Formats: sequence, C-alpha cells, structure tokens
Amino acid sequence: MRFSRSVLAATGALALAAGATTALASPASAAPNTTPQKVCGSAYKTVNSAPVGTLGTVYLTYNPTNGKNCVTTIRSTPGTATDVAAWIYVPDTDVYDQDYGKYTSYAGPTYVYGKGHCVDWGGQIHNIYIQITGSNCASLKEQRVTTVR
Repeated sequence: MRFSRSVLAATGALALAAGATTALASPASAAPNTTPQKVCGSAYKTVNSAPVGTLGTVYLTYNPTNGKNCVTTIRSTPGTATDVAAWIYVPDTDVYDQDYGKYTSYAGPTYVYGKGHCVDWGGQIHNIYIQITGSNCASLKEQRVTTVR
C-alpha cells in the first residue's frame, strides 16, 4: 500500500491532535520484528537476500503455487520512520512493482509473476541502496551493487 508524504503528514497530525499515543505509519510498517513470510504470505519461501548495509535486509521470496515473486525490505531495528523501499522488475515482461515511503519497520510487499524469468530486485533503507540484477536465472551469475548516497 502506498501513501504520499503529504497524506502521511496530515494523517499523523490528525492522530496527534486526537491524542493518539502511538506514531501513525503506513500499515506496511505496523509490525516490528517481522519476517518475509509475514509480509509476503506464508506460502512464500525466501530464495535470496541481500544486506542493506547494517540497517536491514532485502528479501526475494517465491511462491511455487502461483509463480509469483515477492520482495520486502526489513529493517534490523524498527524505529523512527525513515526512507525504506522494496522493488522488483522482470526484464522479459517489463513488469514491475515497488513500494517506497517513510516506514518504521519494512517496505513491501511487492509482487510480480516471475516463474521461468530472471528478476531484478532491490531495496533501500535511509541512504543505502541495494540492487540485484539477473537474479535467479539458473546458471547466470547475478550482479549486486550497493550505493550509499
């Protein structure tokens, strides 16, 4: 689920004005200490992962029943909302999904149909970005790039 920053800011201000005792974040950030299966669904098995510096991990999962991949980026330590992103792209079909926002725990889930296709995927936490291209392509070697901005 995606929210614009202005909508989150307005909603947060309303919650504080109403006397809310907890910070309001996107529903995707509601559960700290989560797992890829809690984010993507219990049928999704982790097939690949990459550290996002020391801030967390981006996970690629796959559901053999429906042929879909899911990506989620999970922070190591939930806390104050910061930029968190998860994305996945299938070059063969030009289909992608992404989630980006200021989250306290994780970004995602992002889903694409990936059965029989190589996938590009990645994520971000704060100013650290990870991008994996040519992933899960049988004998082809994937490429990983980590960028700090």
